Amino acid sequence: MSDENTQVLLLHPDDDVLVALTELPADTRLEAHGLTTRQAIPAGHKVARRDLALGRAVRKYGQVIGETTQAVGAGEQVHTHNLHFAQFDRDLAIGSEAKPTAYVDEAERATFQGYLRPDGRAATRNYLGVLATVNCSASVVRFIADAVGPELLARYPHVDGVVALGHGTGCGQSAASLGFEHLQRCLAGYARHPNFAGVLLVGLGCEVNQISSLMENMSLSDGPLLRTMNIQDAGGTAKTVSWGLEVLGEMLQAADQARRQTLPASHLMLGLECGGSDAYSGLTANPALGAAADLLVAHGGTAILSETPEIYGAEHLLTRRAVSREVGDKLAARIKWWEGYTALHGASLDNNPSPGNKAGGLTTILEKSLGAVAKGGTSNLVEVYEYARPVTAKGMVFMDTPGYDMPSITGMVAGGANLVCFTTGRGSVCGSKPAPSLKLATNSAMYQRMAEDMDVNCGLIAEGKASVEDMGRAIFELVLATASGRASKSEALGFGDQEFVPWQVGAML
Repeated sequence: MSDENTQVLLLHPDDDVLVALTELPADTRLEAHGLTTRQAIPAGHKVARRDLALGRAVRKYGQVIGETTQAVGAGEQVHTHNLHFAQFDRDLAIGSEAKPTAYVDEAERATFQGYLRPDGRAATRNYLGVLATVNCSASVVRFIADAVGPELLARYPHVDGVVALGHGTGCGQSAASLGFEHLQRCLAGYARHPNFAGVLLVGLGCEVNQISSLMENMSLSDGPLLRTMNIQDAGGTAKTVSWGLEVLGEMLQAADQARRQTLPASHLMLGLECGGSDAYSGLTANPALGAAADLLVAHGGTAILSETPEIYGAEHLLTRRAVSREVGDKLAARIKWWEGYTALHGASLDNNPSPGNKAGGLTTILEKSLGAVAKGGTSNLVEVYEYARPVTAKGMVFMDTPGYDMPSITGMVAGGANLVCFTTGRGSVCGSKPAPSLKLATNSAMYQRMAEDMDVNCGLIAEGKASVEDMGRAIFELVLATASGRASKSEALGFGDQEFVPWQVGAML
């Protein structure tokens, strides 16, 4: 069979593998590379470019992705049966590749139609929120939100809706634990989120996560648009729902006064997420999102990279862009924490690639991480934040989160992300209220199969129909449109009320 330009891709001159862009039957001749496939190679999977000895470090993207567990012949598939995770030396070289940011002149910066809140932050949506402080009040917050109903909401056309956010914790844990701190940070971040015009916090009354401690620890204050109540104090479920409906009625009148206005893109804070990744993630959607993130940074905005386990083995690509030794050291410290955390629980950071990731062509966490960091573009790393801490810096920042999608997004939204871009190769479906979420498909086959869930088809890059830069510009323009009120696919489907998942660390008592 003849070699075609669309069959395989060489990502870096030093690579030991080629990436199959289409399924390659056995005995496919790759003339340009002097190879013939020795077995069928699934689309997205790797084929050895040269003979590889046992114990040989294998490179993709010009970086180490693992070590061979047996000799591999040129033309053979390279995957879990002959490649495994192995540690390797990497030079963090903190700050060695940091460069001045080329900002767009203020007069020429992009704008969007958003809501300007009294504290100076911008909102892309205008919701009311009903937040459970404990799992015991999770159903009641939903009952309260449902009680508002479409007829009442119709009277307030400038309110996007009422969001009920429950979760699975808030009790059975130590108030001195990191997991408890994560929960309180998330609740406080959502209570303050600019996309919520007003918030009602609802507790049971006897839980560990007492509303009084939450308010004190997180410096929250009761007011007309931040109200609190306990089910036990209210006298039960029905009375709590009735009282909650009365409170929301008052908030609806205030929230409906908000109007969109022209605001600079510097007000945007974009959460960057990948989930259900495949081998195309690092080739199409992730670098395209990175290009969009670079554009946002150039226009004065903020992009939040996250998922610490999914930068493992590629952290040196970020520390080299750190603006200071302090910032680089912060990221290195989070990696060390994760190494200890996973070891304590009998796991390894290489346990991260899921079965779906591997079916899509990803073999080790090193390979997955090299694709994942591409979401961060090429901008300097200006700050590193602990989970769910408020993000205040402008530019590209990193937040320490798990690789598990919903706790990761929850942390970024709690930090202030007012919009999320989510790349996926296998086809993830979720939302992130109150922040709209855009789904970026890595390949055309999945995009076409799941078109009702996908906002952008980045598979066009692999097909040679679009460049990374062109797709990045298209994503940036869609971010602006979505920030201005255009509904994302996940919003249209009603996602976002069930995906509030604070990261839990520590013993359940």
